[in-house]
Amino acid sequence: MDGLFIEFRDPLFGIIVFFLFVFIIAFLSYWWGRFKLNDDHKVIEKFIEKFHTIPSGNEFKELIGSSEISQKSWLLLAESYFDNGDFERSIEIYQALLETQNDKNFKLNILYLLGITYYKAGFLERAKELYLKILSHKPRSTEVLKYLLLVYEQLKDFDNALDVLESLEELGECDDNLQAYIEVQMLLHNGSLEAEEKVKKLLAIYHKSHQHFYQIFEYIFRVDAQTAWKHFDVTQGSKISDILFRLSVDKCDFDIITKHAYLRELFTAKGYLSEASRSDEFELDVLIRLNTLQDHKATLQFEYVCSNCKQESPFSFHRCPNCYAIDSREVVMMLSKDVYEQNLSFL
Repeated sequence: MDGLFIEFRDPLFGIIVFFLFVFIIAFLSYWWGRFKLNDDHKVIEKFIEKFHTIPSGNEFKELIGSSEISQKSWLLLAESYFDNGDFERSIEIYQALLETQNDKNFKLNILYLLGITYYKAGFLERAKELYLKILSHKPRSTEVLKYLLLVYEQLKDFDNALDVLESLEELGECDDNLQAYIEVQMLLHNGSLEAEEKVKKLLAIYHKSHQHFYQIFEYIFRVDAQTAWKHFDVTQGSKISDILFRLSVDKCDFDIITKHAYLRELFTAKGYLSEASRSDEFELDVLIRLNTLQDHKATLQFEYVCSNCKQESPFSFHRCPNCYAIDSREVVMMLSKDVYEQNLSFL
């Protein structure tokens, strides 16, 4: 009987059987993968078909309640709407998730995301209510406190902002830069103080912290240029080149300007002086050389870049509108055509 099956003990036969099993497993795995891929495509197509027409709030609620799509997918969809600026749809999804889910931690997370969306959409009071509700359950949430501070800052509610600062300080999340920034904001938006008193207090903050140079001197140059030049640190001139370049000639202290190389170049490029023949800054160098010609139509324009997130903005900012970093603005000079607008009014 053993002689009949002697070939099964042949090593070559074992190798053949082994490769046969490998082939069968690979074949089954391949077709199983194809089957799952087709199944996934059907699920995705079914999901997309539901959004050929954008659902309403009630339809979102029904779709989320059906459990056909995972919570993670809904969160990704809400994030996609948020990134595209469609805050209304993002809000509807978050609200539907809140109404259909019961897990406490999940709902707190949704409230946090909804609060951010409200803040971005400009619904500051709603954002504030949500953050206060979250803090009633999680009072040590530093991220929520930081967003609540942003809301109070936008609402100009600096008394409550100081309370938030105190909480952040206790949690080790408040530094001198943030403290000085809020103090400067409070002064600038204090309608009961005279300009002279504001200038005095702003200078005190600057000499104490040596921070927020742009924000402080932007205001002082506007209301009291003489005092600004008196306390001006000429080594910081390039940081506020846009402010200096836009000064009218009557607000310029040429005794100070002519003593510092960068200021001489900047105001020669502006056309107020002829003290510099060249500059290491390309834009200033071009304007200085053009000033030897008559009727050239070139000037400087400025853009602003956040040193933290590299987001560009055509407008100056003291807190980055993208990443909310404080005093992260970098001034970028650009050559531009000088446009003169004709006054067509009857006045």
